[in-house]
Amino acid sequence: MKLNIVRYSGVLISLVLLLAGCNQGEPAASEEESGQVIEIENNGMTLEVSESPQRAVSLNQHVTEVMLALGLEDRMVGTAYLDDEILPEYKEAYEQVEVLSDTYPSKEVFLAVEPDFAYAGWPSAFREDSLGTQEELIEYGIIPYLHESSMKTAPTLEDIYTDIRHVAEIFQVEDRAEQFIAETDGRIAELTADIPEVDEAARVFVFDSGDTTPKTAGQNFLNELITVAGGENIFSELEQHWPDVSWEEVVERDPEIIVIMDYGTTSAEEKIDFLLENPMLANTTAVQNQHFVVMPLSTAAEGVRIALALETLVEGFYDNE
Repeated sequence: MKLNIVRYSGVLISLVLLLAGCNQGEPAASEEESGQVIEIENNGMTLEVSESPQRAVSLNQHVTEVMLALGLEDRMVGTAYLDDEILPEYKEAYEQVEVLSDTYPSKEVFLAVEPDFAYAGWPSAFREDSLGTQEELIEYGIIPYLHESSMKTAPTLEDIYTDIRHVAEIFQVEDRAEQFIAETDGRIAELTADIPEVDEAARVFVFDSGDTTPKTAGQNFLNELITVAGGENIFSELEQHWPDVSWEEVVERDPEIIVIMDYGTTSAEEKIDFLLENPMLANTTAVQNQHFVVMPLSTAAEGVRIALALETLVEGFYDNE
């Protein structure tokens, strides 16, 4: 997003920093007493945190839900960029936070809320033509945290937990993170205990979008979830998170299950109709058996919906009678 604020951006930033210094409030007593500086390694740089942020902005849905799961809505002055509905258990908290934009806010709008912490789910937020690079935001006095598990090739459950723990450490709510992680681990254990034993993992094709060239899941977190659920992603060898492949490759690998990513203007029902009507796929096992599993895109992201995503896959894989 290119912005037309070059002439007065320096003045605006200076004003924001002055106001931020006046309005961010007093640090917690424990911080004042200890004077400890927390160092967090993030995206190849070290973030130094001397005080828990009081004016956070979340960018992208999965990191917004991390903030809400940690009970940090009272520290948030803005949020942006939903893919779909916030989880019901976080809706009341979410409604307490100002929505700055349907997508990324302009730099003006972002700085106007005087943030001291910016939490991005994807690197597109921290570009020069968006809100600015991490280095630029640090110069403005803003701590810029980029959700690293969304950046990694083949991210694991522990990678997501590391992000959650980092954010909890920055805001000094570590106990909330450990409680969430313990509850998630417990739910995962329950779900995996119910997975039936099979001689061979079912072949799974993830259909994100695309008519002539399908976009699918490579080595993103959904690949890990499919494996935990007892399936095998037929394009698991591809390192990209969401690579483009060919229909010929899909047919050759003959998926037994197709996971439909539900988001955007094309509904899941329309995507299923397209697959059923595609003559190239007519003889694939999944289409012949009409074995489709619908999953919201936000559920597949590297956030707090881990157990919900696994539950969706387990039920979809084994309850297709």
